[in-house]
Amino acid sequence: MTTLDNRPKSAVIVIDVQNGVVARAHDRDRVIANIAALVDKARAADVDVVWVQHNSDELPRDSESWQYVPELVRRDAEALVQKAYGDSFEETELEAVLAERGVGRLFVSGAQTDACIRSTLHGAITRGYDTTLVGDAHTTEDLTRFGAPAPAQVIAHTNLYWQYHLAPGRTAGTVNTADVDFTAGSPA
Repeated sequence: MTTLDNRPKSAVIVIDVQNGVVARAHDRDRVIANIAALVDKARAADVDVVWVQHNSDELPRDSESWQYVPELVRRDAEALVQKAYGDSFEETELEAVLAERGVGRLFVSGAQTDACIRSTLHGAITRGYDTTLVGDAHTTEDLTRFGAPAPAQVIAHTNLYWQYHLAPGRTAGTVNTADVDFTAGSPA
């Protein structure tokens, strides 16, 4: 149902699961295990996996904090997109990578829920993608000291509002890793 022409395929997007991003993330180990299961499920179904990696002063390129966590290993054939903004599409190659692969439907996972995940969800749907949030495969750190809700509340709220998100000609929604179906909603 994407509004993008000739883009029948799906892809899993893994955003910023880097050492420096998830070191203090809520429920880190369970979320990373779910992302690993999601990636395995995509690979078994011959669905593209696209890795997104943030670069900043706090995450300098090639530093230990910039590296993806050791539990998640990207295969050489899987795209790696570098970014400097919350929205994984902003000034990156992500759109070109997805277009080249014929992708019009995204399954979003990673970190941080209240920053790069939300920004990418909105960036994707406004660009015409069907965009599904994998509800048990994203996380954030505790930012209550800055007035934010507790991480579990941030995650639950994001899952709730994205479950009911609407856009003309596109679908949104939230699904747990075990319930991901790469064929649902695909053209026959």
